[in-house]
Amino acid sequence: MKKVFVLAIAASAFIVSCQRAASDQSITSAPQEVAAEKGATYTVNKEASNVKWTGYHKGGLNPRFGIMKSDGTLSAENGVITGGSFVIDMNSVLTDAASVDPASSGGKTSADLDLHLKNADFFDVAKYPTAKFEITSVKSFDAATDKSAIADANYVISGNLTIKEKTVNVTFPAKAVVSDTEIALTSKFTINRQDWGLVYGTDGDAKDWMISQEIDIELNIKGNKS
Repeated sequence: MKKVFVLAIAASAFIVSCQRAASDQSITSAPQEVAAEKGATYTVNKEASNVKWTGYHKGGLNPRFGIMKSDGTLSAENGVITGGSFVIDMNSVLTDAASVDPASSGGKTSADLDLHLKNADFFDVAKYPTAKFEITSVKSFDAATDKSAIADANYVISGNLTIKEKTVNVTFPAKAVVSDTEIALTSKFTINRQDWGLVYGTDGDAKDWMISQEIDIELNIKGNKS
């Protein structure tokens, strides 16, 4: 019976990991010099844009997901993105109620998870109300050498992501459509929360061990020409 239970858990983890294949694994490095924003400026439409996040328990089980809001700008010259800077409102973290079932979470709700994420356990928004992403480089996506889960990806973007007091450069594929009046940018990539020192409790704490280090990020950014 015990073997059957273990096999069932392993099968569940395998199924979930297969479902997560739609997200690109980001590449991280030391912070880089921020790119100059050349050309026309496009201001992020905060109401039409969002940053989606998905976190998991160990093995990719019990996903929790929601959104955050961001302000910022993108720049483009001759129809090509040259730079950009975004400020993420950490107080806007909102867990989707569909991802938290009180019947299986000891009565906890999505609102409880919001408070948990915002307090000193994780983001400590009272002390660090914003996170920041600044583009450091943009290159064309080369289908011969670059791979992406994003259909029709046409850029590889690198940028300094600052969460709390830690800045890490993150590189990921993206798709952007640029016109004379607007920009639409989409991407799906995975980061390791521990790169930013985001741990629950102390290092090695069993509570932290139960949470996957991987967080899936989905960008849906729309900007209007200023």
